[in-house]
Amino acid sequence: MKTLLKVEQLSIRFHSANDSLLAVDQIGFSLGAGETLAIVGESGSGKSVTALALTRLLPSPPSCQIEGAIELEGQDILKLSAKELMKIRGKRIAYIFQEPSTSLNPVFSIRSQIAEVLALHRPEIKDHDAEIVRLLDLVGIRDARKRLHDYPHQLSGGMQQRVMIAMALACQPDILVADEPTTALDVTIQAQIMNLLKDLKARLSMSVILITHNFGIVAGFADRVLVMYKGKIVEEGSASHVLHQPQHPYTRALIDCIPRLGQKKQRLTTIDYSEIS
Repeated sequence: MKTLLKVEQLSIRFHSANDSLLAVDQIGFSLGAGETLAIVGESGSGKSVTALALTRLLPSPPSCQIEGAIELEGQDILKLSAKELMKIRGKRIAYIFQEPSTSLNPVFSIRSQIAEVLALHRPEIKDHDAEIVRLLDLVGIRDARKRLHDYPHQLSGGMQQRVMIAMALACQPDILVADEPTTALDVTIQAQIMNLLKDLKARLSMSVILITHNFGIVAGFADRVLVMYKGKIVEEGSASHVLHQPQHPYTRALIDCIPRLGQKKQRLTTIDYSEIS
């Protein structure tokens, strides 16, 4: 499998007037062409910060300091100019974020928001309406042409997330980063969105990085899993191996938190940090 993305010795530190925080501590991983990698961990573990660092979407120095290397097919993203970065963001690496209602601009129609992406990254597209309808059809929005001039508030949460996926796919990216793409959705819609992403990944031959705290959506979707705790990778392996034979206490604790049918526990398992610190 061809290596598309390689991260080496990545450290991310945030600075304030009186303190500094090491959010990511010398982690490394790779992503192959057509592969799905899940990065799993609770809030504050460093997974979303890592995802944002891939295209340098974090604050500029001195408030944020990034060290290490992030190579996209041999090109170190951390050494690119602002102009060169514009060719990476969206076009090579695109994002889906966890709150579509806040990611979409409430004062612009769906058409205008996707058309802006096309104008910036695919100027060869002359008929924006036809391409936008194709993208909306691709992500399963019914009567796509009738939805062109709708505003975000006119769509359900699931449809808003489908629009966000359509915007990400508009640039035909090599890597799709899905950062908690189902957090704001109910369980039924979560399954629909994950099935959609799985189908699109196969049809478009993309690589996917899934950022999540929920091991329940990893099974059947990811090829490999990284488990992050306090800014470090504590376990790595195939999805099947990590899910069925977890080695690290933190991984086992996260898996134990998954609700299961027939489980008679009164509450979810509490993670005992004394065992893993």
